[in-house]
Amino acid sequence: MDPIEFRLPHTLQRPQATTNSEPVSHSAGPIVTGTSVIAFKYKDGIMMAADCLGSYGRMSMFLNERRLLTVGDSTLVGMSGDFSDYQHMRHTLENIMTQEYDMDDGQSMGPKSIYKCVSKIMYNRRSRLNPLWNTYVVAGIDKGEKVLGYVDYLGTTYETPTIATGFGQHLALPTLRKLVEGHEDEITEEEAIKIVDRCMRVLFYRDSRAISKIIRGKVTAQGVEITEPYTVETNWDIADYVHGYGF
Repeated sequence: MDPIEFRLPHTLQRPQATTNSEPVSHSAGPIVTGTSVIAFKYKDGIMMAADCLGSYGRMSMFLNERRLLTVGDSTLVGMSGDFSDYQHMRHTLENIMTQEYDMDDGQSMGPKSIYKCVSKIMYNRRSRLNPLWNTYVVAGIDKGEKVLGYVDYLGTTYETPTIATGFGQHLALPTLRKLVEGHEDEITEEEAIKIVDRCMRVLFYRDSRAISKIIRGKVTAQGVEITEPYTVETNWDIADYVHGYGF
């Protein structure tokens, strides 16, 4: 007669040694995102614009999101990327500005200081392997000097007369460089608005994560002004000439 063997539940399977020699890792990625931001210098200051779409993956989920933020009296910040990380950055900047106000020493953070602050925060999070999944554009006027800088999720920074993030780097930046660079001190506000509308129209046509509803902000010597959302005029007559793709 064969012996009877009893197995308790916790002895049914012995723990197996893992075959994966890689360390345990935690990953993160953007969930609800915003696409391109464009910004450029003009005669009286700096113009910036972004559309109002918040995309949940490929779904156009939120249609009235605002990705331009006023910081202090003379700084405008635009965001591409994850909205929750943007909220974290916004709260961080608000806390910093509140601390500056509480100091009551007659000093305030200008655009250059805020630009450095954003870049240090992004680089610190990258160095801790826990990046904020955003790209920021910081604009302002500091003691009469126009400041326009770029910061990505790795903490990479640079300053230039024309900036675009997301697909705008491919679709809008060539137009901005052609129309703006070398003419920054000649472009009037009316011309700057036309350039904004032209670039945002192209992004709406070509970027599936953009919509025609946009907001526009400007920084001048008088301060920061952000418009209410408005819709860029579009024209789809050319669609009649598109053939192929099964149609």
